Amino acid sequence: MTATLLDGAALAQEIKEELRPEIAKLRSRGVVPGLGVLLVGDHAASGVYVRSKTRACEDLGLHHETRHLSAGVGTDHVLAEVRRFNERADIHGILVQLPLPAQVDTQRVLDLVDPSKDVDGFHPENVGRLVQKRPRFVPCTPAGIMELLTRRGLELRGRRAVVVGRSDIVGKPMALLLLHADATVTVCHSKTRDLAAVTREADVLVAAIGAPGVIGRDHVKPGAVVIDVGMNRVTDKERALALLDPGRLGQFEARGHALVGDVDIRAVLDVASAITPVPGGVGPLTIALLVKNTVLAAAGEA
Repeated sequence: MTATLLDGAALAQEIKEELRPEIAKLRSRGVVPGLGVLLVGDHAASGVYVRSKTRACEDLGLHHETRHLSAGVGTDHVLAEVRRFNERADIHGILVQLPLPAQVDTQRVLDLVDPSKDVDGFHPENVGRLVQKRPRFVPCTPAGIMELLTRRGLELRGRRAVVVGRSDIVGKPMALLLLHADATVTVCHSKTRDLAAVTREADVLVAAIGAPGVIGRDHVKPGAVVIDVGMNRVTDKERALALLDPGRLGQFEARGHALVGDVDIRAVLDVASAITPVPGGVGPLTIALLVKNTVLAAAGEA
């Protein structure tokens, strides 16, 4: 058995195409959905994410603005920029690109974002609404994963789901969404004993650890659906040779680095029934759902 690759890029394009008539309808009423992005510092991955998100906005005709602050700014400066976006009628969604520098109080910043513009779903009010199964905005990566699972006909009701990772951004909201879909959910983390014994119980395994290739063959139940959230930059050639498909080795040689997931896909391909690749799996869906949330905010449907 060879696992089916779940094409997140293709589904992301489907979702964006579905948004075009909604955007056209808003524009006919004089409303152009607007996204305000706050980027602090020069974190390489953050810069890549922001460029991808703004390209998606441009493709769909959304207004977008990025405020790029220096890495040395303090919390008060960042809060002031959030207030400006909060007050602007032409900005319907606000994205604070994480991580913020260590000297910035991330929680204070996220708490200040207007909940009706919080398209990342990180404000405590929106987190609480998600817990109560009446969400306004769902965090984009878990929302994208649910779109992938449901649109590809992968049944969740009564299935065993294991989420590896307990972050506020992915792990916790992912577990809630799976629970709301009537799956039986286990959350694992760095203190979990005998991780592989737990993950092997999963019909659906979501890996969101942030460590390259740590989920291997022994972690996966035969026939499981594996969702790889990891986006890890590998620069070590020996590690790249172990984790990369041979077809991507040329890319590594040319660039000196490559992106790999939390799952050792080469080891898991003949065990799982379906798996998301890295890149091209979860990442494009995250961007598509951010745009979708921004359009919802503009439409006042959130």
